[in-house]
Amino acid sequence: MIRELDNALAYVDFIRSFENDPVFSDPLAVEEKQIRKNLMETDRYPDKRLYGVFDEDEVTGLFVFYIIEDEKYMEMLAGLSRNEKAYDEMFAYLENNCQGYDADFIFNPKNHLMVNQLKERGADFCQEQQYMIYTHVPVKADNDDIEILSDKYLEQYCALHTKDCYWTGDKVARTPDRFRVYLAIRDDEVVGYTDVTYTFEENEPVDVFVKEKYRNQGYGRKLLSRALSDNEPKEMILQVDTNNAPAVHLYESLGFKVKENRNMVTVHWRKI
Repeated sequence: MIRELDNALAYVDFIRSFENDPVFSDPLAVEEKQIRKNLMETDRYPDKRLYGVFDEDEVTGLFVFYIIEDEKYMEMLAGLSRNEKAYDEMFAYLENNCQGYDADFIFNPKNHLMVNQLKERGADFCQEQQYMIYTHVPVKADNDDIEILSDKYLEQYCALHTKDCYWTGDKVARTPDRFRVYLAIRDDEVVGYTDVTYTFEENEPVDVFVKEKYRNQGYGRKLLSRALSDNEPKEMILQVDTNNAPAVHLYESLGFKVKENRNMVTVHWRKI
């Protein structure tokens, strides 16, 4: 049985039982601030929905989704269950109540029950990523070529930001209460950008891009170092493909370190 809940305060012991589980822990519900934001305080955020799966009165699963109804988009913020039936019920609920939505899932790649549900539905799996956290080590960088997005460069930025994802350049630009956009400018040309959240206790760059012609010239480092400086004293996290050695090296040089046992995979389920 599925119930929509205001928050997960009554299920703390259930949540804690997943903390060190190598298979069913959730990479977005490990640290205290993540648990608080994604599970304990969902009633403070009108766009979040917390669903409990129950066998009679016993909770067998907790799932949290960020939902934008007008755009028929949803993203799973946390999914905790070891029970195959709980996944069956949760996915059946989504299919019955969220038809036509696009959904993104971010979860532990070892969670075979989640993997099986999404594979059965023909979802698109991205490359496995590892989680990195900023250590607040000061890094010197020349940021003279870096500017905040303005109307002057909006068209160029959106033309670069064509990746097939929910947060397109146009949507990011229309969400200034969530994102800062940093641009790398050379001779009045936008040669790179990064979109970074800035309103949370723990922020992250959701996209970093430099034109191929201008790569290996330090623009990625300049963009990120400016974002890190502006974000202080808040935390900064990021996810990077496990097979992307150059990016991992860049992030480590800026003061990020890998958090062990926190790998994740993103899966896109189009049109539920």
